[in-house]
Amino acid sequence: MASRRHVMNLLDAQLAAGVRINVAEFAREHGVSVRTVYRHQARIRDEGEWHERSRRPHNCPRATPPDLDAWICKLRAALGLDNGADFIRDALIEVHAATAPAWRVPSRSTINRVLARHDLLERNPAKRPRSSFRRFAYARPRDCYQIDATNVRLADGTPATVFDVLDDCTRTLVSCHATTAETAEGAITAVRQAFSEYGAPAITLSDNGTAFTSRLTRPGSISTFVQCLLDHHVRPINSSPYHPQTCGKVERHHQTLKKWLSTQPAPSTHAELQNLLDIYRRYYNTERRHSALPQRATPAQAWTDAPSLGGPTSLPTQTDATLHHCLVANTGAISVAGHRTSVGTTHAGTTVTAIRDQTRITVYHHDGQPLGHFRLTPDRNYISLTRTA
Repeated sequence: MASRRHVMNLLDAQLAAGVRINVAEFAREHGVSVRTVYRHQARIRDEGEWHERSRRPHNCPRATPPDLDAWICKLRAALGLDNGADFIRDALIEVHAATAPAWRVPSRSTINRVLARHDLLERNPAKRPRSSFRRFAYARPRDCYQIDATNVRLADGTPATVFDVLDDCTRTLVSCHATTAETAEGAITAVRQAFSEYGAPAITLSDNGTAFTSRLTRPGSISTFVQCLLDHHVRPINSSPYHPQTCGKVERHHQTLKKWLSTQPAPSTHAELQNLLDIYRRYYNTERRHSALPQRATPAQAWTDAPSLGGPTSLPTQTDATLHHCLVANTGAISVAGHRTSVGTTHAGTTVTAIRDQTRITVYHHDGQPLGHFRLTPDRNYISLTRTA
C-alpha cells in the first residue's frame, strides 16, 4: 500500500490535470477513507497544491525556554576547551544562582539535546557506557601517587618532557615538572616537589620506563628513582608490562594538559614551559571541576574535604585495594589474607609488597617490579603464584 503522501500527491496531480475523480472508488483503491479524500481534496482547492503538514504539536510545555537555549549556546562558545555538557551545567548553576531565571538548571542529557538541535554537538561513535566500567580509586589522598612522563615541543621544535605526578584519590596534580628529557633526575625532581608540597604517599605507581626502573637496562639493580622513593619510605610499584591502563589516570591527564597547552603561546624555553605548567597546575587543581570526583568537586576541594590522609606510616586499607608488607620465609613462602603462596627462595628474608584487589593479589619486589599474581580461593590454603613474564 502506498504511503499517504504518495496517495495525496496522486490526488493533487489528478485534480491539477482536471481528471474527474470518483471519491469512493479512489478511496477504496488506495486504502484511505472517503472522508480523508474529501478533506485533502478541499485542502488542494484552497491552497492550490498539496503539501504535507508538520505533525509537530502546537504547544510543547516541556520544551527548553528560548533564553535557556541561548545560554547553553553562549556558554558552549565561551568555555573554550572545557565546554562539554558537564561544564556547561556547572556554569548554568552559577548563572541561575546569580540571576534567578524562570527556568531550572537542565540535566546533562538535555544540554546535549539542545547542542545537537543547534548543530553544536560533536558526533562521536557509540561508546561503552561509563556505568559498565569498574572504576578503581584509592580511598584517601596520599595513598598512591601516579607518575608518568609525556613529550611536548617548544616553539622552535625542540623536544621537552613533562613529568606529571597525580594523586590517585583526589586527582590532585601534586607536581608538574618540565625537563629536557625523560630521565631519572627529572622524575626525582618531580616527586621531591610533590613530597615537599603535599607529603610522601604510601606507594608510587609508575610504568616500566627507564626513568623509573632499571629492570630492562640493569636487571637486579635498584634505580636512582626507586632509591629516592625508598629513602622516603615510599613503596614503589611498577605496572605490568604492556598494560598502560594500570596508570590510566595520569595517562588520561596528559590529554587534558596538552589540550590546554595548545591554547597557549608556544614557549621558547624550558623555563617558559615551566611557567605555563605552574599556571596550568593552579587552574587544574583549584578551578577545573573533575567529573570523577563526588559532586564534580575540584581536586583541591576533594583533598581539603578528605577526613584523613595516607602516607608511608598509614597504608591503604580498603576492600578493593589493601596493601600488605610480607616477610618472605626461608622457604620462599608468604602469607596474605590467610592464604599462602611462594615467591621463591631467592627472595628469602626480604620484604615484598602485596596489593589485594578484591580476590586478586599481585606481589611486588621491594624495588617495585611485579613478581606475579594469584586469586584467592576460599577452599584452598596454598595457591600457586602466576609469575610475571
